[in-house]
Amino acid sequence: MNKKKWVVVATLVGLLGTSAAAQATGVFDKVTGLIRNDVKISVDGESTNLQPVYINGQAYLPIRDEAAALGYEVSYNSAEKRIELNKVQQEEQIEYAHIAGILKTVTKTDDGQYRLEVLGRGAANWIILYADKDTVIKDKEGKAVAASDLKAGTEINADYGPIVAMSYPGQSHAASITVGISRLVREDAIQAIEKTDEGWRVSFAAAENGEKTTDLVLNSGKETFVINEEGQPVEWKDLKEGTKVRAYYGPATTRSLPPQSSLFYLVVLNDNGGASTEEGSGLTVQPLN
Repeated sequence: MNKKKWVVVATLVGLLGTSAAAQATGVFDKVTGLIRNDVKISVDGESTNLQPVYINGQAYLPIRDEAAALGYEVSYNSAEKRIELNKVQQEEQIEYAHIAGILKTVTKTDDGQYRLEVLGRGAANWIILYADKDTVIKDKEGKAVAASDLKAGTEINADYGPIVAMSYPGQSHAASITVGISRLVREDAIQAIEKTDEGWRVSFAAAENGEKTTDLVLNSGKETFVINEEGQPVEWKDLKEGTKVRAYYGPATTRSLPPQSSLFYLVVLNDNGGASTEEGSGLTVQPLN
C-alpha cells in the first residue's frame, strides 16, 4: 500500500475537513472564506464536484473529498498530529485461459496436488492442470466439489493460468473448475463401424467361449468429438474395424441387447500399430454418483 503523509497546521485543520483532528489539538481559529462555484476542479481530465474555498486569496479543498478524487484514503495520526493518505490499491484483473473438455487422467501428486490431464474441445485441446487448495471446484449448481472426487471421464470447464509452462502439452495451475457430467468409459478395439443417417454407429464386442458377441453400440451425433490422444481431430473415415479407441459415452444406456448409448468423445489411441488383441480390454469406468 502506497502511503503519503501530510502535516496539517492546526489553525487550518477545521477548514480541511477533519474536525476531530482540530479537537485533538485544542486549537480552533475562526476564519472567513469564499466558496467559488464558478471554479471547476478536475482530476486527470475528469471533472469532480469539489468546490474550493478561498481564504486570503489562497484556494483550499476539503481533504477527504480531494483524497477520494485522487484515489487515497484518509486517516489521522493523533500521536503525531498528522493526516496520512493511503493509496487505494485496485486489484489487477487476472486474465485466465479457458478449456472445456473431459478428464483423461486424475493423479494425486506427492505434494498433495491433483494432476489433471484434460482433452479439450476447440483451440485448447490438451493440457495438464494442477488443482490445489487454492483451486475453486464446484458443480453446475455451485456446490463445492473436492479435488479427490474428480475422476477420469468427468467433463469440466476450467480457468487456468496466468502462467502456462512451455511444455507439450502445456502445464498450468487450475484457478477454478466447474464439474459437469461424468461419462462411462470404454477402452477397446472397434468391432464394427458404419455410417447412419444421424452420424456413425460404433460397436464393441466381448469374447465369450471363444466367440465375440457385440455387447455395446454407441451412436454419434453433432455433439461427438473424434480426436487422438493429443486432442487433435481425427476423421471418421480413418476409423476401421480393429482401431483401438477410448470411448466416453452415456451415462444413460438402453436396456436393449446389446445396450446402446450416445457417444460424446472417441479418442483414437496411439497403440494402433500392431494387431488388435483377441479379448480386448473392455474397460468400463463408472460415473460419479
